[in-house]
Amino acid sequence: MRTEYKEACDYIDELRKFTTKHSLSYTGECLEKLGRPDRKFRAVHVAGTNGKGSVCAFLASVLKEGGIRCGLFTSPHLVTMKERFRIDGEEITEEVFCSAFYRVRDISREMEKTAEGCPTYFEFLFLMGMVIFAEAGVQTAVLETGLGGRLDATNVIEYPYLCVITKISLDHMSILGDTIEKIAAEKAGIICTGVPVVYDGDVPGAAAVIEETAKKKHAPAFPVTSDKYKILKNSRSGIDFSITGSYDESAFLTVPSPAPYQVRNASLACFAARKLRETCPEKFSVLSEEVIASGIRKMVWEGRMEEVLRDVYIDGAHNADGTAEFIRAAKILSEGRKVDLLFAAVSDKEYAEMIRMLAEGLHPVRVTTASVEGSRKVDASELSFIFRSSGVKDVTSVPDMQEAFRHAVSGREDRMLFCIGSLYLAGSIKELLRSEKNDQL
Repeated sequence: MRTEYKEACDYIDELRKFTTKHSLSYTGECLEKLGRPDRKFRAVHVAGTNGKGSVCAFLASVLKEGGIRCGLFTSPHLVTMKERFRIDGEEITEEVFCSAFYRVRDISREMEKTAEGCPTYFEFLFLMGMVIFAEAGVQTAVLETGLGGRLDATNVIEYPYLCVITKISLDHMSILGDTIEKIAAEKAGIICTGVPVVYDGDVPGAAAVIEETAKKKHAPAFPVTSDKYKILKNSRSGIDFSITGSYDESAFLTVPSPAPYQVRNASLACFAARKLRETCPEKFSVLSEEVIASGIRKMVWEGRMEEVLRDVYIDGAHNADGTAEFIRAAKILSEGRKVDLLFAAVSDKEYAEMIRMLAEGLHPVRVTTASVEGSRKVDASELSFIFRSSGVKDVTSVPDMQEAFRHAVSGREDRMLFCIGSLYLAGSIKELLRSEKNDQL
């Protein structure tokens, strides 16, 4: 099966080279050919700029804790494509992946004969997810949008239980728009007529757009703002916080992460779970406050301020807003200690601004830069030049990401190491550590 799985992944990877994004009607036609697997369950649909993957993971963990069979579809993956599909918190097997792959490949070949051609990389994986969840008999699926929302392939789903929109900031501006309001309009495109939407309400421009869209679609809208939650205790293993609802409901929860940004994401998931319980009690009455708290506490989400070795953390922050949140968390973790950085980025991100923020915010002693693979890579030498221009004296370029990690880990003395800039970097490090662990077995 291993060879079969690799061949399936290679086939999907090749789609990046010769396909272009299609309309939602095209994705709907593909689902029709598959027998509309998406109609065998209902979903919670999540969009946003930062934190949407974490919110999805928190919410899926809560649903699992409540005994609700749950599918989770997220992107991108860190190491293997299978990570994008989880059932009750467990990554699917290669056998399940290949079974869904063959079904989607068959209809893809049919579509290839039409004027619109075969599905794109993301569309293909989304279609696979719908097949996987239907065949697994999930009761609810938590779906993370890929890029944007309004035109995203996931937006073909019908009658979601709930829509969730996480924090919105400037990212993918060449595609989604060059202002917060324009980006918010794209993200708010997932809002459906009459379907409740829970959203981050701390960015005024984004909140106004979401509220206006919800009003036009007669969708009840529920903002979650920072005054709804309060951090009580922060440690390396997690953060204790309290949260209050609209009916004076209060709860004390713990996120299994030292990153303060996960408190906001967990709060969004908590309010989303409460809203599910309130609007669909026949399905979600099991989501008691105790179940919600337990699900939040048990959530596992790799690559987000994750300690992979002692005093070595990886974080998937890849835009300016995410970098600001990362710096806040890194300062708490490294209080009283000096830090090193390992950095890589892709070309369509504001990496120069991210580097400036890191240099000024953390004052790293030593920086190692690497290059991600593929057409979107930024040369490690260019990243090194920007770090030096930002005042960092000890900077080394090591293009290969795994070799760069080995270099960054060596000679740290008592300094902490943070690896940041791209989920591709986080994935490469995870792959290296997994390989080394397997070699030792």
